[in-house]
Amino acid sequence: MRFAQDVIIRPIITEESMVGVPNKVYTFRVAKDADKPEIKAAVEKLFNVKVKSVNTLNVGGHKRNYGRYTGYTSDWKKAVVTLKADSDPIEFFDGMY
Repeated sequence: MRFAQDVIIRPIITEESMVGVPNKVYTFRVAKDADKPEIKAAVEKLFNVKVKSVNTLNVGGHKRNYGRYTGYTSDWKKAVVTLKADSDPIEFFDGMY
C-alpha cells in the first residue's frame, strides 16, 4: 500500500471540472498505476470525506513542436470522484466556484 500523497498528484482546476463542485464531484490527477479502490482510500484519508464512486480515464499525451523537433507530452490518468450526499465537501474547492 502506498501513501495517499503518492496516489493523488494534484487537483484539476478547470472550468469544466469546477461545474461539478456544487454537486460534490471533484477531479484529480492520479498516479498512472493507481486503481479505483486505491484512489477512493487516498481521497477519504487525505480529505476526511466519504466517497460514493470513482471514475477514471487515461489521458493520452499531445503532440508538441519544440523548434524543428516534434515530441509528445506524457500520458497521465484522471480520476473523477463523487462524494456521498451525507459527506462534507472538500474545503480546498469551496472558494473556487
